[in-house]
Amino acid sequence: MDDTLRRKIQTLLDQHRTMRIATLRADGWPQVTTVGYANEGFTIYFLCGPDSQKAQNISRDERVSLTIDDDPAQVMEITGLSMAARAVAVTDPAEAEKAIALLMARYPEQKAIGLPMPKPSEVRLIRLTPTVISLLDYSKGFGHTDLVTC
Repeated sequence: MDDTLRRKIQTLLDQHRTMRIATLRADGWPQVTTVGYANEGFTIYFLCGPDSQKAQNISRDERVSLTIDDDPAQVMEITGLSMAARAVAVTDPAEAEKAIALLMARYPEQKAIGLPMPKPSEVRLIRLTPTVISLLDYSKGFGHTDLVTC
């Protein structure tokens, strides 16, 4: 991956904090939900309820797809990311603390109003490692994407 694409992907990851993630249900149908996230480089962390449908889906099949984008006024201003990734529950206590700290930094408003971040024992922390990244940039032409394998 060249440096220009790497910087564009990193910028999009850093400037957003919500994504849509698709997991596979037991019946084979995809389930898409919106979650908050934080990232360290291209590694993405999010949390969900330990008994949630997402957690159950990921425990059966680690393959996920996700999108990160915004809602521009003009269609030709669309930029965003679409990724295929592997989802793994974070079990290492040090990594869990780091992920919680990254999420707290991404959501300072939560701390400002006194809402505590959940403890790692209260949630399922998930680490996403991208395998394929599609960088969408309609300013280069309708539907333009640059595909990157990781």
